[in-house]
Amino acid sequence: MTTKGQGSTSGQAAVIKAYEEKIKAQVQEAKAKLDLLEAAAREKKAHAEIAAVSGLKAKRESIEAKLQDLRATSDANVSRAKAAIEADVESFKTGVHNVGERIKPHAGAK
Repeated sequence: MTTKGQGSTSGQAAVIKAYEEKIKAQVQEAKAKLDLLEAAAREKKAHAEIAAVSGLKAKRESIEAKLQDLRATSDANVSRAKAAIEADVESFKTGVHNVGERIKPHAGAK
């Protein structure tokens, strides 16, 4: 029975690693957009948007820390930790989108 537990643990580690890679890819994609938006905000001297970008960078760092902590999370708490990370990722991506909307207004908007 101990081998079953060990197999379960290594299986859980593989699931967590795959999950980490998925989240890191999503965060990296949003970070690339954020970097472009930061450059545009600095060019326009848009102070509110620059501040928003700084806040989003902090949120990204928080997500990365939570991903690191996920490895040490007990099996019983993995689902809850993943849900919190996913909520943070969605909030981060929404924030990046919102900053983009403020920096690059739609054509025709005045």
